[in-house]
Amino acid sequence: MTSNPTSPRAPIRRDIQGLRALAVVMVIATHVVGWPGGGFAGVDVFFVVSGFLITGLLLREVAETGRVSLREFFGRRIRRLMPAAVLVLLAVCVAAFFLFNRARADATWADAVAAALFVSNWRFAAEGTDYFSEAAVSPLQHFWSLSVEEQFSLVWPVLVVVAVLLAPRDGRRGRAGRAAVGAVALLVGAASWGWAVAQTAAEPTVAYFSTTTRAWELAVGALLAVAAPALARIPAAVGGLLQWAGLAGVVWSCLVIDPSSAFPAPWAVLPVAATALVVAGGVGGDPRHRHLFPLTNPVSVWLGDVSYALYLWHFPVLVFAGVLLPAGDGTTAIVLVATAVLAVSTYYGVEQPLHRSPLLLRRAARPALAAAPQTEDEPASVLEPASAPPRDPAPAPPREPASARHGVVTTRPAGWVPGQRYYPGRQPRPDRAPAAPPPAAQHAPPRGAQHAPQPAPVVVAAPVQAPLRRLPLRPAEPAGAPPSPWAQWRARYGAQMGMSAAALGIGAIVVVLMLQTAFGSPVIGPLVPPVADPVAAPAEDPTAALQAELAEAVSAEAWPDLRPSLDEVMAASSSVNPARDCFAPDVPVDSGRCTWGDADAARHMYLVGDSTAMSYAPAFKKLAEDSGGTWRITTVGLYGCRFTDVLVQNPDPAVMAACPQRKLYVRALMAAEPADLVVVSNAYTLGRTVEGRDLSAADLLAATHAEVSAYGAAGVVYLAPPPPGGDLARCFSPVTAPAQCLTAVDQTWRDMHAAAEATAAATQADAIGSLEFSCWQDACPAFAGDLPIRYDATHLTVPYAEHITGFLSWSMSARGLL
Repeated sequence: MTSNPTSPRAPIRRDIQGLRALAVVMVIATHVVGWPGGGFAGVDVFFVVSGFLITGLLLREVAETGRVSLREFFGRRIRRLMPAAVLVLLAVCVAAFFLFNRARADATWADAVAAALFVSNWRFAAEGTDYFSEAAVSPLQHFWSLSVEEQFSLVWPVLVVVAVLLAPRDGRRGRAGRAAVGAVALLVGAASWGWAVAQTAAEPTVAYFSTTTRAWELAVGALLAVAAPALARIPAAVGGLLQWAGLAGVVWSCLVIDPSSAFPAPWAVLPVAATALVVAGGVGGDPRHRHLFPLTNPVSVWLGDVSYALYLWHFPVLVFAGVLLPAGDGTTAIVLVATAVLAVSTYYGVEQPLHRSPLLLRRAARPALAAAPQTEDEPASVLEPASAPPRDPAPAPPREPASARHGVVTTRPAGWVPGQRYYPGRQPRPDRAPAAPPPAAQHAPPRGAQHAPQPAPVVVAAPVQAPLRRLPLRPAEPAGAPPSPWAQWRARYGAQMGMSAAALGIGAIVVVLMLQTAFGSPVIGPLVPPVADPVAAPAEDPTAALQAELAEAVSAEAWPDLRPSLDEVMAASSSVNPARDCFAPDVPVDSGRCTWGDADAARHMYLVGDSTAMSYAPAFKKLAEDSGGTWRITTVGLYGCRFTDVLVQNPDPAVMAACPQRKLYVRALMAAEPADLVVVSNAYTLGRTVEGRDLSAADLLAATHAEVSAYGAAGVVYLAPPPPGGDLARCFSPVTAPAQCLTAVDQTWRDMHAAAEATAAATQADAIGSLEFSCWQDACPAFAGDLPIRYDATHLTVPYAEHITGFLSWSMSARGLL
């Protein structure tokens, strides 16, 4: 049997629910398990489905009424989307307050505001967020796709209204309006696709989040809805083959696409086209589509129902688990269990009841909500279930006579039975049917009306001698009136909401017990600091004292009272560095403002390099000021710009443009004011040239030597940056131990420092390491004593840089450089 694509009460399409289930499983599997690599393409499946359903609903309304009610459309969207989304946003903000550091909590609250305003995607694009990065991510990053879809939902109905108004009025308004909407969808889709190709190549990060590069996917769904009458004529066998081919394409897309693929253009074509085949092939035929059993089985359909809640909860749970728990199978299990409990409770306790509530419905159109079935007519959000729009209530049954012989005729509507809960339209159970009234109570129909259908009165027997006393009736609900919409809603969903709340509480207890059972012991056990050997080094050597501070930090089980706090240094970043303007690409360098110490000092030292040199600048500033007028030190360079004789790639265009000029400026500066000593510090990470040639550790140090040898300085020092520390935005939390931020010295750092020592030995230069003041026994903590070491994973804080001035002074003095 072929379903009418314009029917206002078309039954739910189980294949579309199954598509939602498959898509949400793809996304969650990729985020939580890490496989398949292309599961993020599930979002593209949702976009096509949403464009199809939203446009189908609008076209049906045009066909029936010749217009589109934007008020009712947006009211349905609010009832459907906002309750669950607001719940998640509030929960995430509260959790972030307790679990995140201040900087990350503030960023999360800003993300929540953007998500509530449906502009998350633009916020993440403006911040240059890399969707595939393993760095600190927002627990609300997944709201970007909801923002894209709701922006489409705000604009697309207006375009449909305009298209319908401009369509010819030739008595075939439905067809003319459908054709006009199709033309608009084709135009939007073509423009969006062209822009997606261009922006994916130029700015892939922005292209991933942009609405303008994603609109073509929703437009594909819209075109399917426009073509529904033609698609409904596809033979069932052919449609089934198309659907199976589309299902295979969706699965294949998540296996062959990976984060390195050009996305959304052109690789998003694969999941979009595959989804279009499934949707198009299923327009005709039985909407249950039993042949497509992977999508239409009861489990898949149920997962499609709860997919919106699953999508909303899985990413916050995953991110918060990353703060509280170590990586492993146990954590994965906890994430999946917690996501399931939260999603099911939200669906049955919040999303479904509030979507079915009379909220934001016109009073005249408020339905008998308790019995509304599901259809495919309602637009769907990224992962929301397809369900019917509220319908007009059935006409109230006629009232019965006020009295009857040997009994009392009630004014209750048909279907009401004493002792049973009443739902409009429900038939009484046979085992509880009311007793037939006595024959005397049967009334003959009026003459001439023997063949007219008459409603059967519902009679409750009562003794004749017991006269009825008429009770006063409430004005708002006269006798015999059906329950109000809110009363029906409470009767239908009150118990369900209570059970969902109870399930949520039980689930929370289970998750807590799992946490205590699986992770009762600390992630890293306490380490015993070494006893300082007073004979190991001269009294003026600060290494022993620094190592004792680091050892105590490595073994700490709780965060000490740091001054300044990690929250403060993370918020300040490099803004408090006195040499910041000396390393900025957009600020002209003033050598006078970048030189510290006595201007008449006999000896002149330069500190040059990228941002690692900038983070050492406070130490050298203090060294110059404490030198008793012996040294004046100029700190100059450019963050992101390695001081090598080759240009090393950097993702910031401003840095790439300024780097060659800044190196030439430093050469000119030293030519005018010669250097007695040059200290150079570059990042200890590998890189590649602008031509794409990979640079090894030896290559980078050789290029560094070639650059500084042109300065003509009497001495050269290669100063190592600290090894990378923990990503404070992720590892630091008031509820976690300092061990969460411990890192080990990585092999790249070792290779770079070995190359620096080899280069120094071959060129009569010196190399100074950084492990003495940043790590203890290869474990690198986030603080030492009462000072935070870094304000991110790489750069020293100003107080700690000043704290290690004694070590730098001693190290250079021991080498005869000072």
